Amino acid sequence: MARLDSLFRVVKEQNASDLHLVVGEPPKMRLHGEILSIPGYDPFTSASLADWLKEILRPDQLEVYTKDRDLDFAYALAGVARFRCNYFVQSAGPAAVFRLIPEKVVPLKDLNLPPVLGTLADYERGLILVTGPTGSGKSTTLAAIINEINEKYAKHVVTIEDPLEFVHAPQRSVITHREVGQHCLSFDSALRAAVREDPDVILVGEMRDLETIRLALTAAEMGFLVLGTLHTNSAAKTIDRIVDVFPAGQQSAVRTMLAGSLVAVASQLLVRTPDGKGRCAANEILIATSGLGNAIREGNINMVKSIIQGGGGRGMQMMDDSLERLIQANRVDPEDAYMKAVEKQRFQRYVTMKKVGA
Repeated sequence: MARLDSLFRVVKEQNASDLHLVVGEPPKMRLHGEILSIPGYDPFTSASLADWLKEILRPDQLEVYTKDRDLDFAYALAGVARFRCNYFVQSAGPAAVFRLIPEKVVPLKDLNLPPVLGTLADYERGLILVTGPTGSGKSTTLAAIINEINEKYAKHVVTIEDPLEFVHAPQRSVITHREVGQHCLSFDSALRAAVREDPDVILVGEMRDLETIRLALTAAEMGFLVLGTLHTNSAAKTIDRIVDVFPAGQQSAVRTMLAGSLVAVASQLLVRTPDGKGRCAANEILIATSGLGNAIREGNINMVKSIIQGGGGRGMQMMDDSLERLIQANRVDPEDAYMKAVEKQRFQRYVTMKKVGA
């Protein structure tokens, strides 16, 4: 048994999200957003950490890590969980971060997300984006939407990820999982191939470059349902990011493509619960309207906020509105919500009330 397995078991048992290993420090885990040392372990030396890390690598993975000084892959510990692994080298020597991926996909109804997100599984074509910073639960939300499709519809779902995270057991749908680097060369090459594989739904784990974004937009235009992620914090910034990644001479055409294919943007943040023992998702949600298409085509991104504010009846909401509702429902810590809010003055009174015990 690899020595890392004992640490993975601790992470799972403590319900932590990440494991951090660096030279000069004992193993540490992220628990409810905070980094804590795991008791009972000595600090790693460069040599000892290198030995621990090698134990779960295939020879080809070790070769890549030795050559490139970076490596992303997934590791499954039977009966415990899967882990998304990132190996890298820093000033003191080798280092690694492991993200826990639950063995079972959590259904949307158990994630306490806005009900409108469940309706995204009912679309047959278009582009759906789940956005947010690293560690905000984007993959978990996307997996729950795919699970909803799998339960309700007989479709072919192709997932393209780096590394492969959630593995879906077929229910009504056929699920094809592809991992970049193991089953395909790149996101863009896998996307090109996917449109010839009779898909109904294509999941792109991360839309990280121009060519991947271009192909995702094209696939959505061709009539497929495409789901993807971006590291943006709001719907407006998501639209700007997609357009801005293209050269100036292509942006008008990209706006037209996006205006015709964008179905929804769900931006997500994780906020500490009042007891500090967990985290709760806050969401900004944009659902496509005819007005949104016009705003995107005209480059009038300032209209996005107005569209969201006027779309409450369809389940749309701004991030600050979501944060305020969660505070009022006593589901999130007011100070953490204040730190993540855009209009901070709006949340000052909740912080003051917490401090005086109201």
